Amino acid sequence: MNKLCACLLIFVMMSSVSLNAAQAAMYPDIPQPKQEENLDKRIVVIVTTKGEMEDVAMEVSSLIPTSEIRKRFKTLLNGFSLELKEGDLDLLQGIEEIERVDRVVEYTANLDGSVPFIGADHSRDMRDADGERLTGKGVKVAVIDTGIDYNHPDLKRNYKGGYDLVDYDNDPMETIASQGLPTLHGTHVSGIIAANGQVKGVAPEAELYAYRALGPGGSGTTEQVIEAIEKAVEDEVDVINLSLGNTVNGPDWPTSIALDKAVEAGVVAVTSNGNSGPKMWTVGSPGTSTRAISVGASAPPINTPYVTFIGEDKELTLFQMAGALPWNLKRDFEVVDGGYGLEEDWKELDARGKIVLLERGMIPFSEKVSYAQSAEAEAVIIYNNLPGAFVGAIEQGAKIPVVSVTKEDGEWLQQQMEKSKKEGFIRTIYRHEEDFIAPFSSRGPVTQTWEVKPDIVAPGVSIDSTVPNDSYLGLNGTSMSAPHVAGAAALVKQAHPDWTPDQVKAALMNTAKKLVDEDGEKYLPYEQGAGRLQVDKALAVKTLAYPATLTFGKWSKTDPRERRRVSFTLENHDDVTRTYHVKPPFELPDGLQWKIPFAIELKPGESEEVEIELDLFPAVLEEGIHHGDIIIEGGPEPIQIPYVFFIEEPSYPRVMAFNFGVGDRENEYRYELYLPGGAEEMGIALYDPDTFEFIQFIDVKYNVGRGMVGGDWFRPDLPDGPYKALVYAVKDGKEDTLEATIILGATLPPRKQEN
Repeated sequence: MNKLCACLLIFVMMSSVSLNAAQAAMYPDIPQPKQEENLDKRIVVIVTTKGEMEDVAMEVSSLIPTSEIRKRFKTLLNGFSLELKEGDLDLLQGIEEIERVDRVVEYTANLDGSVPFIGADHSRDMRDADGERLTGKGVKVAVIDTGIDYNHPDLKRNYKGGYDLVDYDNDPMETIASQGLPTLHGTHVSGIIAANGQVKGVAPEAELYAYRALGPGGSGTTEQVIEAIEKAVEDEVDVINLSLGNTVNGPDWPTSIALDKAVEAGVVAVTSNGNSGPKMWTVGSPGTSTRAISVGASAPPINTPYVTFIGEDKELTLFQMAGALPWNLKRDFEVVDGGYGLEEDWKELDARGKIVLLERGMIPFSEKVSYAQSAEAEAVIIYNNLPGAFVGAIEQGAKIPVVSVTKEDGEWLQQQMEKSKKEGFIRTIYRHEEDFIAPFSSRGPVTQTWEVKPDIVAPGVSIDSTVPNDSYLGLNGTSMSAPHVAGAAALVKQAHPDWTPDQVKAALMNTAKKLVDEDGEKYLPYEQGAGRLQVDKALAVKTLAYPATLTFGKWSKTDPRERRRVSFTLENHDDVTRTYHVKPPFELPDGLQWKIPFAIELKPGESEEVEIELDLFPAVLEEGIHHGDIIIEGGPEPIQIPYVFFIEEPSYPRVMAFNFGVGDRENEYRYELYLPGGAEEMGIALYDPDTFEFIQFIDVKYNVGRGMVGGDWFRPDLPDGPYKALVYAVKDGKEDTLEATIILGATLPPRKQEN
């Protein structure tokens, strides 16, 4: 099946002053270009106010007359979006009644066996306690995305309306070619939730409301997303599916806050967890939202292709790229190295009938594949230029199989080719697999709050669903996982219309299936959350415990012995009295004790707040993350609640989400990055890509607070072409780095983004 990374990437462009004095002090022999602020450049920010929003808006308009209030948010946020000059930002932040200012970011969409596999088999005629069929009937589900092809035969009977936040009308149709780069993401997501035709969604009679917040090419902004969430809440929907995400592991992103507020307003909010796995701490906002249901990706029953270099035991995991033919090669093929797949790379390359290995970067995937097709290549493997896996799409389509592999696997394959003098053959191996966590699925926990994410996992690998023009396509990503959970939430809401979002979330998480890896070891809490969605069990649940994951935070080894308490709500929804017993892990390390109630007796319909105390002496425990499950027995089936805590500052990435692009003036470039915990020192060093010789610092900063950081850099006299950027950040004695390839000059067409 064609697959696609369906999570959404966020690009943020910010501006700040570089500390050239610091650079010059560290490297006195390196001349530093003069850096200037572009104070007249106009930017857009989200302003959250403490007091009366209209009063603050009037004060801002009076104090900064050149500013323009764009949109007012009254339902979920007490504030407005504002366009103003860069130079007026400090003046704005100085207003006492303003709580916070966040820059607007741009969102860009990347793009039937799973439904019965999760227990939502409607051929079994699922019914609630009163005998009513559970199909999602009467439940309103909002899909905040790229719109919907409401004429699709599998969707038109369920589509009930919505709004277009891009064109500002009542027609949230997917972008078509005449309007720009066409989209299909929202239609695919909608089909997983509620398709009712050739394809059957999880809740095939749910009412679909589409809010088009992302326009041509899947591009949108923070304002449009927040406005869409507000409009969905005002329209009194029951469930929101928000397949948005980025690589920023921060709990206080404006969209995350808006989702928390939506849940407070009584709406079940579901969001994808991100596609930046498999490393720890890769969950992205708004998957970091506390109250929303963040969903990771697992696999339904599939035949998974792996490739191996003949003569070696190592097997490489392939990630199908959407828009290309599926990988179903039946014999061995020679593999050749095509570099980046640039036009000049193909001049001396004999690719006919061979598999071509390409490195990600420099030009879009579609151009790489177009050259490969012209060279009559059999298939293409694209390896990541950053650590880990990725999944992507061939926008113009491809007539050959195209897959991606991790940076590590691609480099290993290159090494084998070099050993065999640039020649060698690879073989495809197929295995029937299910219930593994997809390598691309982002992992938690969440920085700052130290919460377990994802909350739950659901099928997100090779998922068939609806796409525009009466078509169907198999896609891949956590945005395919989230709508499985949104559809399940609609079924639970139909069965229990008076339940709160917290109760619906608990029903889904308390009944999830714990998954194990290939060695039989249970996946960790920050990999699978409560486990894999089981809709049939969620609909039959008799006991609820929430929150369904717990965190005891962070300790330092120098802290004295301390008792910390957390609590959860326990509810009996059975028709008999039940006695519950809470059981923490019995095999305890030294320095840790639990205090729990002996027993909790609840009559039908009763609930109780249950307190758990962790008595801990940090000095005798190992540094790092500690985790386990608290078991609640006494209901029809035991409930497992995952918990985590940390000893010492954990080794989360000190720097993430680095982007670099052309600025607004000649020879100006702009960068942005995210510091999840702030930094005592951060910087960006520029290197020659071939010799790795240090050239100069793009920027260095000290004592930087948590959040997005950006700046402008005026290019010195350097040749056009690719360069290596080493980004580093130091916090609490721990240094983190990431590498990126940046482009200077006219190597690429202006403003053209690599997929």
